[in-house]
Amino acid sequence: MSDKYASLGVSSSKEAVHRATRNNSKGLFPYAFCKIDSYDYSPKWLNNIAKLFGHRQVGISHADGAGTKTSLAYIYWKETGDMSVWRGVVQDSIAMNIDDVACVGGLTGRMFLTSSIDRNSHRIPDEVIAELINGENIFLDMLRAYEIDITGQSGETADVSDLVRTVTVNNSLFCQMPYKNVIDNANIKPGNFIVGLSSDGCALYESKYNGGMGSNGLTLGRHGVFAPEYRKKYPESFESLIDAGSNGVQSYTGTKKLDEKVNAWGVSYGEMVLSPTRTYAPVIKKYHDLHLDREISGMVHCSGGGQTKVLNYLSNPMTVTKYDMFDIPQLFNIIQKESGQPWEHMYKTFNMGHRMEIYTPSKDAAEKMIDVSKSFGVEAKIIGCVERGAKRLLIKSPHGRFEYSR
Repeated sequence: MSDKYASLGVSSSKEAVHRATRNNSKGLFPYAFCKIDSYDYSPKWLNNIAKLFGHRQVGISHADGAGTKTSLAYIYWKETGDMSVWRGVVQDSIAMNIDDVACVGGLTGRMFLTSSIDRNSHRIPDEVIAELINGENIFLDMLRAYEIDITGQSGETADVSDLVRTVTVNNSLFCQMPYKNVIDNANIKPGNFIVGLSSDGCALYESKYNGGMGSNGLTLGRHGVFAPEYRKKYPESFESLIDAGSNGVQSYTGTKKLDEKVNAWGVSYGEMVLSPTRTYAPVIKKYHDLHLDREISGMVHCSGGGQTKVLNYLSNPMTVTKYDMFDIPQLFNIIQKESGQPWEHMYKTFNMGHRMEIYTPSKDAAEKMIDVSKSFGVEAKIIGCVERGAKRLLIKSPHGRFEYSR
């Protein structure tokens, strides 16, 4: 079966990166979702006292950014004049960082964020840069309102018109957290339940319907859904093209037979694909506040690699079975229909309905996590389990039974 995402020059699971870094140090916890290193106090005697009294600290350095989404945001802004689209772009970059770090317990520590913006000043005016910076401040204020300790540091904005066609937005995050609070995926074991947190809908801390896209698979979403007229009109936003879709960025999903929760919001195709990456940080912070993290074996952010991401973090042979996933958000049905991407590859490319997984040995704890998530307006449920067996992932879906391995 042809993988159209790969034909666009993009790897969903980033095999080349994993091969290139296979000999790199994996840190203190090789199977943790993020690399974790020692963070020692100075002078040395102070560090020894901290360890003696159980106050040892660890450090996490992390980087991520908004990739091809900036290209679609550029088209949407040029077509509509809507500056607010840039706020969603900067939220993507921050959410991808903070949710990765949340998977190792980082929300119990202190986080420091640095931004980097590269622009083509011939196409991206100062007003867009101001919107990106303001968007970052608004998003960080929201996180702090939920008692998440994150501070924005100074960053860089570079005019590099020879290198960048429109604009790129990247962030680096440093986290200092207690060693005792680390969540290590090496503790994922047979018998664990898997709690999935929905990627679409409207959370308490969101202002409108979120199509669930996140920050992965945008290249296929952009090329496969929107009409080829945009390639001709904005060649600076395209490099390659597969068979294009048939929709305009301002076309309304209400013209299609979609489910009521989508139509009720009256969102356009452009708005659905450009939905800001949902952060689960407020939900996960509440888990820590209620000490539910004591019942967490591991956490996986289903970003690059989609539903197969967990295969990178299994310490021993075991089978992860996902047998009761969420109904596929309409956005992914649209992408599949328009692009013709095989369903087996859709699950490797997109989150397909949930972007955060919590592994726990306790069904009671799982039910409490579900209740907490729902209190934030984020749907949640037990979507599968971990069983003894070969190292593999089984997905049982309405479109077939798919098996993946590494």
